[in-house]
Amino acid sequence: MSRGLRFGTAAAVFLVSSVMLGEWKLLGSRKVDRKGERDEIAVTVARGGFKRLKLTVTGAGVEFANVHVIYGNGEPDKLEVRQNVAAGGETRAIDLRGHDRVIRKVVFWYKTEGAGKARATVSAWGFD
Repeated sequence: MSRGLRFGTAAAVFLVSSVMLGEWKLLGSRKVDRKGERDEIAVTVARGGFKRLKLTVTGAGVEFANVHVIYGNGEPDKLEVRQNVAAGGETRAIDLRGHDRVIRKVVFWYKTEGAGKARATVSAWGFD
């Protein structure tokens, strides 16, 4: 097999895998208050089609209770996350209802962990 054919085959497999597997896209981020119990991330991505959601945390750990995904038509998708996420960690991937739905915002209830002045930043990611 020639080198060009092997490279072309590998590139095709990578391209097909990427399309079939999708990718995580940043929907938005929010620096959360240590005293807060509820916050939201306004989503600026204009198109829908996300199948899963995950939240990442930096700065300080966060204990998530519930997460509501609010779609473009105002309908909420109420998700029970109930997960403690250390700084630098992320929630599990959470399946979303429906297909090709625009996400307007992600609302979450939480407690910030740890002592000191470190504030957590929560980022919402959508998988298409």
